[in-house]
Amino acid sequence: MSPRSSDPQPPPPDPNIWVGLLFAAFAALVTGCVFLVLELSRYGWTAAGG
Repeated sequence: MSPRSSDPQPPPPDPNIWVGLLFAAFAALVTGCVFLVLELSRYGWTAAGG
């Protein structure tokens, strides 16, 4: 059997620019969906299934 390492786990990496861009892209998708629903509601569109 190999001995267990007593070294502590390294800390997780800090968020970088790619994580920021991921959140920006997600916010853009949500904002686009909201504006799409608002625009479609002007034409009497309703969500199906409810």
